[in-house]
Amino acid sequence: MSVLSNEWRSAARKAPRVNSERLILALMVLLIGLLSVAPLMRLVWTAIAPNGVPDIARLTRLLASDRVLIASGNTLLIALSSTLISVVLGTAAAWLVALSDLRAKTAWVFAFILPLMIPPQVTALAWLQALAPGSPLALLFATLGLPWFAPGEQPLYSLTGIVLLLGTHNAPLVFLTVRAGLRRLPADLVEAAQASGASRARILFTIVLPLARPAIFAGAALTFVAAAGNFGIQAMLGIPARVPTLITLVYQQLNGIGPGALPNTAVYALLIAVITLAGMAASAWLGGRHDVRVNGAPRLWQQSLGRGRIAVEGVAWLWMALTLLLPLSALLITALTSGFGQALRWQTLTLENFHAALWGYPAVRHAFFTSLGLTTLTALILTVCALFLAYFLSWRRTKLVRGLWLASELTYALPGIVTGVAAMLFFLRPLPIVNISLYGTVWIILAAYLANFLALVLRPTLAGFAQLEPALDEAARLCGAGFLRRMRDILLPLAAPSALAGSVLVFLTALNEIQVSVLLVTSQTQTIGPTIVFLDEGGSASLAAAVGCLMIVVVCLLMALATCLTRRLPHGTLPWQT
Repeated sequence: MSVLSNEWRSAARKAPRVNSERLILALMVLLIGLLSVAPLMRLVWTAIAPNGVPDIARLTRLLASDRVLIASGNTLLIALSSTLISVVLGTAAAWLVALSDLRAKTAWVFAFILPLMIPPQVTALAWLQALAPGSPLALLFATLGLPWFAPGEQPLYSLTGIVLLLGTHNAPLVFLTVRAGLRRLPADLVEAAQASGASRARILFTIVLPLARPAIFAGAALTFVAAAGNFGIQAMLGIPARVPTLITLVYQQLNGIGPGALPNTAVYALLIAVITLAGMAASAWLGGRHDVRVNGAPRLWQQSLGRGRIAVEGVAWLWMALTLLLPLSALLITALTSGFGQALRWQTLTLENFHAALWGYPAVRHAFFTSLGLTTLTALILTVCALFLAYFLSWRRTKLVRGLWLASELTYALPGIVTGVAAMLFFLRPLPIVNISLYGTVWIILAAYLANFLALVLRPTLAGFAQLEPALDEAARLCGAGFLRRMRDILLPLAAPSALAGSVLVFLTALNEIQVSVLLVTSQTQTIGPTIVFLDEGGSASLAAAVGCLMIVVVCLLMALATCLTRRLPHGTLPWQT
């Protein structure tokens, strides 16, 4: 027996060990390939060849139809116009925070970023309530004897309303990128210009803005994509106003016809993807036409507001009151009254809508817990994936690894509606071998979440790995520690805070999202994001407002939780950090 056991031990030692590093990389390739690459390829193929054979005539006929041309024109006009508004507002805000001596910057930045964290459908609902009869603004106008909109008249139900709301909602995207660019502005250049007698306006247009141009166009690209793919605002304002866009066309086609409309909606989704990618490419080209790199570590320059400081601060906080407090207060008033458009008085005050949102409507409660479960599972899976992928991107940057990174970034850059259509097409048929279809289940929503939000948790995790010393991994390797042992004992504890911040961002985004899941939900698999749109469409505006208020409370709590981690995170990991 002892001889046999020795032979078995010798054979075990000679047997090839499983390379855990290659195994994990293979699993990452399988995950990203199945959830990101394959669905997008299926989307392209279905748009071009719905019957398995390329049909260019059908594709040309569909793209040249009046419906598609009008929707495409509206999509481009809305995206470009709202991007221009966002660039102006976001650049002004970035200059105010990065280059001026504005007081209470942390609080102002938090308030400016908050609308970006609020779901767009809640933002649209809040502004609809703010301009409705019985709102605080309507009562103020009535008190002052000023004219207000007639009953039933809603100015936001228009192309102009969509553009203005998208422009203000997406302005924080430009602010984040431009603020990062302005922080690298060298004080030496500005001081030299001031010594030469240059005025403030000349310094702004000849030094500050040219050096910040790449950041401005990068923010414009993000805003263009966000505006073109924003379902919540386009649906809640555009559908009642009969302003068709490509994204509402996809929604209405699938709602009216069902899966039979998938070949056409694949074309619409592909057209949305082409428009957004073209906008990003144009922005990158315009932003990189001239070399604006600065040698060395620049010293930050700040401009004193001087005598106008109080006036500028007053305007800045007045803007916050108008764009944040006004719609949110109107949303809260609607949630606290029994009917839409009622003024808040003791006679009309009620908590029934909040009671119904929390306990009275099983569909709302089921939607919340479905979203909570899916979001938690998404955050956990993506955090683990991001930790391993960040390791490969930081210290094993092969062509395969770069391809995985590009695939995750592409899926995140494309509008969520494109990911939703691609997931429907890919998972509509039963899966091979197991013969199970994910269509109509929560698992197809989970698959779309995993594909869409990987890049969101990967970015802060990469920032965390950038601060780690590769020698730690090399020393553990020389001591004989395997890949999983090194990750568990050394690298994961050090990178965990950054990965946790990324998971909080995923949680914030996925819990209230609507772009990805609106096409994938069913009566049995409802999520909380589309529920607000469905409640508003069904005439339950007060209940929808109550659900929206609860979602805002959850967002603020999650942002506060993430803020508690700031001391252990790389600077700038959280977007509202100053």
